[in-house]
Amino acid sequence: MNFWSTLPRPLVGLSPMDGVTDAAFRSVITGQGKPDVTYTEFTHVHDVCRGPEIHLETLLYSDVERPIVAQLYGKDPELFYLAAQAVCELGFDGLDINMGCPSKSVAHSGSGAGLIRTPELARSIMQAARCGIDDWASGQTLEQAGFKSSRIVAFERMNQQRGAASPVPRRPLPLSVKTRLGYEDVTVEAWLEQLLLEKPTVISLHGRTLKQLYRGTADWSAIARAAAFMKGTGTLLLGNGDIQNLEEAAMRVRETGVDGVLVGRGALGAPWLFRSKERFRACSQTTTEAKGLSGPAEKVLLDERFAVLRDHAHQFQTIFGERQFHRMRKHLGWYCKGFPHAAALRARMVRVSSVEELNQVLSDFRSSAQKGLEPSSAESVDETILLASRCS
Repeated sequence: MNFWSTLPRPLVGLSPMDGVTDAAFRSVITGQGKPDVTYTEFTHVHDVCRGPEIHLETLLYSDVERPIVAQLYGKDPELFYLAAQAVCELGFDGLDINMGCPSKSVAHSGSGAGLIRTPELARSIMQAARCGIDDWASGQTLEQAGFKSSRIVAFERMNQQRGAASPVPRRPLPLSVKTRLGYEDVTVEAWLEQLLLEKPTVISLHGRTLKQLYRGTADWSAIARAAAFMKGTGTLLLGNGDIQNLEEAAMRVRETGVDGVLVGRGALGAPWLFRSKERFRACSQTTTEAKGLSGPAEKVLLDERFAVLRDHAHQFQTIFGERQFHRMRKHLGWYCKGFPHAAALRARMVRVSSVEELNQVLSDFRSSAQKGLEPSSAESVDETILLASRCS
């Protein structure tokens, strides 16, 4: 028994996004309308096992997020063997292997979507990760696996900060994969055939090839082909790509027959997107149109939007510190859409450096609005700095 078998169908989850789905963002998402499953940002297996301790912050989470899956990437099966045991020790509900990131720094090194070109290595990585999970579940300690004592202490500290039971109950975790339709061309059936040999619990499929990056539109017809190909295999298929709201998600489920969807960029600046997930399920299983299912962003009152924005910023600064607040700016920009003078506010948001500065900016904006004045900011914002992660 694993948590995937207990989730309602079709399911809707928050897609992992590098530099976006950190502990603060996921916490806000959970508080606003909990998705059925969430993933961490992807973390390199070397960083988990031997990298600077600061890199472990991508694996911070809270128990209220459960079920939560840790996503790892890399190309070394031996490191996957070790990192899988760390994921178990940290109490995650599942382990996901990223075989879909198209960025040059990742894919060209042979990791992420680069693994589509090396199916034998991809399978070796899955085998190593599963072996690590099984050895940990059978009682092997991290010390016996080869971890240094300092890294073991770091894992213990992370569990204590979360208030986790000690020791973490030993049980095998389900293994999943997130990938793409192919490398240069759509070769989805041949690629899935290789992955299915290792019997992953779930495959999440982004509807583009590596070559496409995030250009064009996601190919949901290819995802439908994948769903038909995987029918009866025992592996769940989740579709991903260009879903902006739960109305679109329900339509994609009806059209393709996938077991669920992951939403990434559609949740940026709209953490309340998952509130209507029960209606999403009902509309996914009928031909009834889901008008108003997830509510466009502009239907969220401005006071509520700003309250969520403030809470998000406060949680981020509490977890990661003011010195890293610049990472929060893109989120602040994403919240600024769908209301009068949003662009002017967004231009100021991308320069905010603390919660205190944020509160002043919002206060100034409110004051100008009450006086009927247009908030001052003639500067434009480079929209590329507000784009979503390379791995959504």
